[in-house]
Amino acid sequence: VQLQASGGGLVQAGDSLRLSCAASGYTFSMYTMGWFRQAPGKEREFVAAISWSGDSTYYADSVKGRFTISRDNAKNMVYLQMNSLRPIDTAVYYCAAGYQFPLTIATMSDITWDYWGQGTQVTVSS
Repeated sequence: VQLQASGGGLVQAGDSLRLSCAASGYTFSMYTMGWFRQAPGKEREFVAAISWSGDSTYYADSVKGRFTISRDNAKNMVYLQMNSLRPIDTAVYYCAAGYQFPLTIATMSDITWDYWGQGTQVTVSS
C-alpha cells in the first residue's frame, strides 16, 4: 500500500492550496480516506475524511467552511482543497486510508486508520 501526498508549499495567509494523495496497492474505492496534520511540537490531529463512495464527508471544526475533501475513485486520488489559509494551518499534512468505516467521532482518532502516507509540508505566513 502506498499513499503519496503532494501539493504542499509556502503561501500567505488568505491564499489557497490543493493537496493531492495518490493511492496504490489496494482497492481504493473500498476505503474511507482522510487527511490529518501535525504542527511542530503538537500531536497529529484530524482534518477531514470522506466515505469510500464519496457521498459523505466529515471535518474538524477548525477547518469547516474553509477546507473541502474530495475523491476520484477512477484515478485513486483524494484531494484537500484549502481556502482562506491561516498561519495556524501550518503543519505537515498526511493522507490516510481506513477500510470502509463510517464517518463518526471515531474517525478523528488516528488509531482508526489502517494506512498512512508520508506528509507534505504546508506553511502559511502572516
